[in-house]
Parts: sequence; structure tokens; C-alpha cells
Amino acid sequence: MILDRFKLTDRVAIVTGAGRGIGRGIALAFAEAGADVVCAARTRVEIDATADAVRARGRRALAVPTDVMQTADLERLVAATLAELGRLDVLVNNAGGTLPSPALDTTEGFFETALRFNVTSAFLLTRLAVPRMVETAGGGAVVNVSSRASDMPMAGFAAYAAGKAALNMTTRVLAAEFAPKVRVNAISVGGVATDALAIVLTDETLRAQFDANTPMGRPGTVEDVAACALWLASPAGGWVTGKVVQVDGGTEFPAITMPVPKL
Repeated sequence: MILDRFKLTDRVAIVTGAGRGIGRGIALAFAEAGADVVCAARTRVEIDATADAVRARGRRALAVPTDVMQTADLERLVAATLAELGRLDVLVNNAGGTLPSPALDTTEGFFETALRFNVTSAFLLTRLAVPRMVETAGGGAVVNVSSRASDMPMAGFAAYAAGKAALNMTTRVLAAEFAPKVRVNAISVGGVATDALAIVLTDETLRAQFDANTPMGRPGTVEDVAACALWLASPAGGWVTGKVVQVDGGTEFPAITMPVPKL
């Protein structure tokens, strides 16, 4: 049956930023599809809660406190996965994000930190994980969580947009290098109902503007993104690599514009 191709039975997945939001949604979706999940993030209590939810769905789970900005933490994450679960099939580079800042107020350190958080960390973890996928499972899949800010100009997001645009191209290059054993794809996410969008969704005027400027008339849900991640990680996406898939409610221009000072 075609639905069998969406299963991840007995596969092992690492999901960064798994304590809440999109990362948690992906971790739980993978568990429901049959995967064992390694939950990585900085906040122990949050990843413990996600791991408990994975176990409640009948799968094994491992919570590994991880700061993706620290290379040593990335190394420990992969080592812990192999030591505890014995293999690695899927990596989801979800951790990322940068607060808005007008370009002329964006410091060198702020910009470089954004690049480290949104693309360098994903590249480094992928470089660590891919050889282990091939050794333990014969191949695998990497899913990078990007943003429509990567290709849709949004005032105030120069640093974040640069990081996500770099992540998109890194995805495409790594896919070319790692095919056919390891597939690498990205999800370019629009406005999703998580804590990051709370300031918009809790303001009646901003929410109305957001919905009106989104063709689908609503913000995304973590399940919308998780469903795409499952497709890309599972055999259902077995002939898909090097792609940046837009999951954004149909937006072609920013649903909300951040006011920035004019020159």
C-alpha cells in the first residue's frame, strides 16, 4: 500500500530543537510513523517531555541536552545516539532562528552568530551524521528546516535571511555530493503558530493582517511542517533530493512587515 511508504518503522532519527514547536511536532510525527527519536535541545525539561511523548507512542526515545552552537555537543549527540540506539537513519536540522534587527543596527557579532546558528551548525552536524548513517544503516535522509525569509525579502531580517539562504544552497550541494545513499532536502517554512509568532497571533489587528495576506487564510501548524518532514525522511520521498520545499500557506510576499527606520 502507498501509505506503507510513509512509515519509518524501527528507524532512528535525531531531531534538533525538539523541545517545542516545529521540532517537537516532527519528533512526535516520526514516532507515530514508527521511528525511535533522539530529542536534542538546550533545555532538559523540554526534551524530556518530548521524549516521554515519544515513548507514549510506543517508541524508544533519548533526550540529549545539546547546544548546536557547540561542536563538542554535536559530537556527543551523534555518539550518544549510536551508543544507545545502535544506528542512525534520519537527521532533522531544525534548531535555528534569529530575532529581527534593522540592518544598520545589526552588529558584526550578531550577523556571524546568525550564520553559525542557522547554517554552520546544521552543516557540522550533517558532516558528523552522514558517515554514521552509511555505516549503520546503509544510507539515510537529512531534512533541514529553512524559512521563506531565505528567498522572500523581509525588512529587519538580513542576518536570519542570509543564514537560511545559505542553508538552502548547502542543502542542494550536499544532496549532489551524498546521492544516492543519503538524501538531503529542506523545508522552507512560512508563518507557523509557534511561540515565535505569538506576538502576531495574539494581537487582533496583526492576526487579521496576517490571515488576509496568506492565501490559505491561516497560519501554519507544526503538523503541516511535520507531514512534509515525514514525506522527505521516509521512503515516500525516496526519489527526492536537493529540493527546498515551500510549506507556507501560498505566500509570495511577507504576511507581516516589520517597521524599520528609513534612511
